[in-house]
Formats: sequence, C-alpha cells, structure tokens
Amino acid sequence: MKVCHIITRMIVGGAQENTLFSAIGLHEAGHETVLVTGPSPGPEGELLKQSGELPFPVIVCEDLCREISPVHDWKAYRFLVDYFRREKFDVVHTHSSKAGIIGRYAARAAGVPAVVHTIHGLPFSYTLFPRWKNEMYVLMERLAARKCDQILAVAQDMIDQCLAHKIGRKEMFQVVYSGMDLTPFLSTEPDISLRRELNIPDGAPVVAALARLFHGKGCQELWQSIPEILKRVPDAHFLMIGNGLLREQLEQEAREQGFFGHVSFAGLVPPVQVPRYLALADILVHFSRREGLPRAAVQALAMKKPVVAYDADGTREVVLDGETGYLIRDLKRTAPGVDEIAELLIDEEKRKQFGEAGQALVNPRFDWHLMSDRLIQIYMELLQQKTCQI
Repeated sequence: MKVCHIITRMIVGGAQENTLFSAIGLHEAGHETVLVTGPSPGPEGELLKQSGELPFPVIVCEDLCREISPVHDWKAYRFLVDYFRREKFDVVHTHSSKAGIIGRYAARAAGVPAVVHTIHGLPFSYTLFPRWKNEMYVLMERLAARKCDQILAVAQDMIDQCLAHKIGRKEMFQVVYSGMDLTPFLSTEPDISLRRELNIPDGAPVVAALARLFHGKGCQELWQSIPEILKRVPDAHFLMIGNGLLREQLEQEAREQGFFGHVSFAGLVPPVQVPRYLALADILVHFSRREGLPRAAVQALAMKKPVVAYDADGTREVVLDGETGYLIRDLKRTAPGVDEIAELLIDEEKRKQFGEAGQALVNPRFDWHLMSDRLIQIYMELLQQKTCQI
C-alpha cells in the first residue's frame, strides 16, 4: 500500500507521537509511507527534530496552520489536492482537527480510494471555548465525516460524543488505542543523580505532572491545590515535566504563595527521556480539561504510578476510580484533588495496589506495535471493500 499520514503540526505531543508510530509501523511492514505536516514552531518542541533520521519522506505544507485562516486554509487545501492526485495514494489517514477537516476534503476531491481519520481529542468538547465556536466545530466535523470511510478514536468516549452530536454513522467508528513504546516505562528505575539535579529532597514524596504548561492543561488547577496538600503532607514535592507559555507565571505565583521550594520545573523533556523523570514520581496528577485519552496517564500507570485526574473525555478508560487512581468529577472544584493526592502520598500500600492494577491494565494494550498492526488491517479491509464495489 501507499499511505499518507497528515497532521497539522508535529510538536512534542500525544497525537504527534501516535502519528509518528503509525507511519513507522507502516514502513517496517513494507508499505510506502509519507508524512505531511504543517510548520511546528513553539515552546512545545519539534518532535521530528528529536526523532533522528526517519526512513520515509516528510513533506511540510507551509499553509497548514492550527489557527483558522481562510487564505492559508484554501492554499493548504489546493496543495493537498494536487499532491494527493500526483502521488496516487491508496490511503490518506488524517489526524487532528485542522488537518482532519482540510485533509479529508482534499483526499476525497483527489479521488483517494480510502480516507481514514483518527480523533485524538474533540475541539468542541473544550469548555473554555465560547458556545458559537464549539457549534462551528461540530458543524465542520459533521461535514468532514461525510468525506471519509472510517473514523478511528483513541477512546470510546470520543465515539460517544460524536454520535451524540450527530457526527458520522455508528458503523464508521472504531476504537484503536493510541500506541506508544512502553518498554522504557516498564523497566526504568529512579535515578538518584537526576533527583538531586532537580533539587528534590531525599525522601520527599513526589507528585508529577506531565503536560504542556498551557491553559486547559491543569497546571493552574494544581497550583490551587498545592498549599492545601502541603498542609497535610509538608514534605511533598511537585515535579512539572513540560514547558509552555505559563511557566513564568507559575514560577512567580509559586514564589508569591511561598511554595516555590516545593516545585521543580524539568522544562521541555525529549520523549525518550520522559521515563527517567516520571520514575522519580510517586503519583501523577493530570488535570487536563480535554483529553482524547491521556498518554501521560498510560505511561505513569505502566510505571506503577497511580493517577489523580479530571474525569474528562477518555481519561476514565484508564484511570479507573478507586482501582488505578482517582477521578475528579467536579471540574469546577476549587483546589481539586487535595484529599485524593494527600491520601495516596500518605498510604504507600494503596499506591502500590493502584500502581500494580494500572500496569496490568495498560500493558500490553497500548503497545504501538498492536496499534500499527490494527491500522494496517483496517486499511487493507477498506481497500478490499473498494475493490469489491468496482
């Protein structure tokens, strides 16, 4: 098969890692693979620059940008239509909202036999957007669903939300869990030298957050909770793994509230180094308000770290309340998760129990080879159906 994966940008993020593993799996199985992306600048980091030399072409469409821009969006659409026609792909597989909408329209216009889209997260589920914007995204997703043959989702919750908003038909959807390389998360042990480099006191229980420091990712909600957690667990330490526009603000607020000495900022960590940092944690906190299915939670559970998270989108499919961690169902709660975090920091036996259950849940279900094999099977079945219809 000749397959093109297309995504809006290749920053360091879950959807991007998923897309990269999907393309690598295709190549390793002997199929011709191309990755198309827009420019990927920004504080999140560029995943492709950290991934070394890739065995397949990467095409950058300069007009494919995240923001809505009629001029750039039209140019990106024309670029993709021409490119798809010229290259004669068997399958075009789109990822993320912008590339998913423009890419599906372009692939259908170019006559690509099989068009597939993966939902990594739904834009209209974002509670910080105004209502008109969410309604616009719903309409765009409804229209784009008519331009593809199969819609995959990284969690069942994504499918349920789509059907509730009359996006696509039930038979179009399948869950394909987001694949990742779990091996280092299953085997990495805590590095004492890294702990000291990050100024984490010996013996202090560590709460980690693995996320971009952006609005909606939960770092501001965690900041509300830290003073109350420290009242119950005075030696607790908080490790922020990731970078973003809010870092300077968070540092300033930590100083003003008097807990700066209890926080370590790891900054932008290359994906291959994430297991070293996560191994230092006792639990993971994930207060993101919008998640297809949080890779950070899967990775923490693979390392036997229980998770305290918002009950958002597909999170509940890996953070089983009272089994692998705790879910915070009231997303408007001030200082969320104080009781749950403090309990897990104090109760070592419960941490162990939840962690072991978490590892058993995610391994090997989220191994990227399983995802890749399933995608290839789906592509072949679609192409076979198309052949039978001719």
